[in-house]
Amino acid sequence: MGIFKKGTKLYSILNYKCPRCHEGEVFKNSNPYALGDMFELHETCSHCGLRYEFEPGVFYGAMYVSYALTVALGVATYILGEIFFDPTVLQIVLALVVVLILGSPLILRLSRITWLNFFVKYEPQRRGANLK
Repeated sequence: MGIFKKGTKLYSILNYKCPRCHEGEVFKNSNPYALGDMFELHETCSHCGLRYEFEPGVFYGAMYVSYALTVALGVATYILGEIFFDPTVLQIVLALVVVLILGSPLILRLSRITWLNFFVKYEPQRRGANLK
């Protein structure tokens, strides 16, 4: 499928790859549910040398992406519950709590890598230079 191939933003986001070269890993541990390493990023890309935290507080903006993903997951959970199960209000609340707690580590990862992809374009030929 063309939208998931290397060179697209979705490839970088869904595979947690460097947004510039799509080769290096962004996170030290590829498992988002390894809670001890959940926030651990490599300082630079092992392939192209891109500094992931290219300015102080760069990931504060990822909170907005995280908010949007959380709302989308909550709405999707609610709609699917209504379509397939006809739940009570308590069942809806419990389902939302469980889904959002279980989805939080994944949402955190996706929001950070998505935020990086807003500012860094795919340039596979660049090596050793930073964001500029």
